[in-house]
Amino acid sequence: MGRVLWHTMMSLDGFIAGPNDDMQWAFGVDGGPSRTIDEVLRSTRALLVGRRTQDVEDRLQPGFYGGAFRGPFYVLRHDPPSTPPVVKGVTGRFLDVGIEKAVEVAKGAADGGDVVVLGANVARQCLEAGLLDEIIVHVAPVLVGDGVRLFERAGAAPVKLEPISSVNEGQMTVLRYSIGQADVTAAQAQA
Repeated sequence: MGRVLWHTMMSLDGFIAGPNDDMQWAFGVDGGPSRTIDEVLRSTRALLVGRRTQDVEDRLQPGFYGGAFRGPFYVLRHDPPSTPPVVKGVTGRFLDVGIEKAVEVAKGAADGGDVVVLGANVARQCLEAGLLDEIIVHVAPVLVGDGVRLFERAGAAPVKLEPISSVNEGQMTVLRYSIGQADVTAAQAQA
């Protein structure tokens, strides 16, 4: 059975996007051999993304994973437009449902493969609902200073993660963590 993974790139100071969702800071960082990205692409059969992430893809137009991902993608969005989202020639689907149903739909499309979550808000919702299995973060040697934090949840209990690995790929450090479901349940009770 496939996993639900949060796969993202983060600046050393904890931002996954700069002010106004700017991603220019990420270009030019040498990721070296893309072993982790290649592994994620091989195992991933569907994407679940947030509205802001889809908006960034629309603006930059490289396509998810630089256009390498060509499978189904779902955009969790309230009040979606009538036309479906299209990223680099791949047509997606808007979902105006709760996070549990959104993950269920994406997992169904993944047909036993992994679902990758893109976007801080959707990932936080998955984590809080106990639906996230693993977090993979490529840490870039850049200080952004402001923007979209990796994880924000004011006043809630910390969620402890279980380290899986830490490897260097080019200029990046790739961190992998599994989610301790007992810790998520405790955090849900305190939220």
